[in-house]
Amino acid sequence: MADEIVIADTGSSDRTREVAMEHGARVFSIAWENDFARARNRALEEVHTDWVLSLDADEMLDPESLRTVPALLSRANLAAYKVPIRNYVLSLNERIWDRAARPNTSHLAEASDYPAYIEHENVRLFRRLPEIYFEGRVHETVGARVLGAGLALGAADFVIHHFGFVADQETRLRKNRLYFELGLEKIRERPQDAQAHFELGIEELDHFHNADAALQCFERATRFNPRFQLGWAFAAVALLELGRYEEALLKLRRAEELGSKSALVFECQGDAHYRLSDFKSARRCYRRADQYGGASAALDRKLGLAGVRSGHAAEGLGYLRRAIEREPASPEPYDTLVTAYVSLGRLAEAAEIAEAKLQAVEPQPQFFLRAASICAQLQDFRRTTLLIEKGLELFPHAPKLLEAQREVGAINEARAVL
Repeated sequence: MADEIVIADTGSSDRTREVAMEHGARVFSIAWENDFARARNRALEEVHTDWVLSLDADEMLDPESLRTVPALLSRANLAAYKVPIRNYVLSLNERIWDRAARPNTSHLAEASDYPAYIEHENVRLFRRLPEIYFEGRVHETVGARVLGAGLALGAADFVIHHFGFVADQETRLRKNRLYFELGLEKIRERPQDAQAHFELGIEELDHFHNADAALQCFERATRFNPRFQLGWAFAAVALLELGRYEEALLKLRRAEELGSKSALVFECQGDAHYRLSDFKSARRCYRRADQYGGASAALDRKLGLAGVRSGHAAEGLGYLRRAIEREPASPEPYDTLVTAYVSLGRLAEAAEIAEAKLQAVEPQPQFFLRAASICAQLQDFRRTTLLIEKGLELFPHAPKLLEAQREVGAINEARAVL
């Protein structure tokens, strides 16, 4: 399909060079200078074709592109295309920036083991023109150059598959540290670049869990660009983690005023209202998040609890059951439904769900303890005893299970005397 394949090697230690050359690629070495844009632009210097398709080492071009790309290259009025990139992740509850995960429906064999992906777009297919080149030490792109030069930008009808987020933990930690250091360099070079401050804030928040530092980055981003919707939204995310719920609502209101009507904004509004015990408002916001594509087991659990606590018990319980249907092997949806039934005084149903959880998820000692505790509240000590014994069969040395066994044994003895 490609007239030429050009690979810029910044220091691979495996057989990358040999394998690439075996497939007809032209491989050359370049020095790594802590600058992704510089490395990509050095690769562009070696390209001779009219069009360029840029791929990373942890990406794969979809086989369907063989059929669709030729037609894209024939459109004389377009200079570049935004290409959908599917970032595979290990959970449906993950997100990238404001993008939520979707169930993985890909037929690609290499992606079959992953439950979900998060899609974003980037300009990856573009004409080889002197005015088109990469900018940004990290999170580099040619998109700004295309638009800045007044060139026409289209939407591609093929996808790129990205596997970087499912790499082993050590690789991801190393990449996160690198991106953080490059983000600091980017800000030193472009101190008033709102996007650069935002990107560093995401690193602080998502990868290093430093909400205070992240908030400072997001607030600088909105100071340099007061209309930066994501900056306002993620400032609110950081404030929520810091327990500053009223302030978070103010930031979210500003994001919405600027046109940000997204699942992230509405879900965060719901979180703030819920923490402030305004369950009616929380329910309304969570419902809007659901309508705007935020559907997930995590959101269903929030909808369920807000519904139950705002007086819409039947609706809330329905959402909690839906959460279990979405993630039947995850303990959290069962726990939330048990909590809801207990809060409603419906202990028999709580016990049923707690026991169903033992059959559906990988067991832990505390799972048996909670189910046994609910049965004890129901005065069903035979069932309580059986649950503790079953737990001890799997975890014979679990201290709390042994303690519970002694307590229930004493109760049974007392009952026998009576």
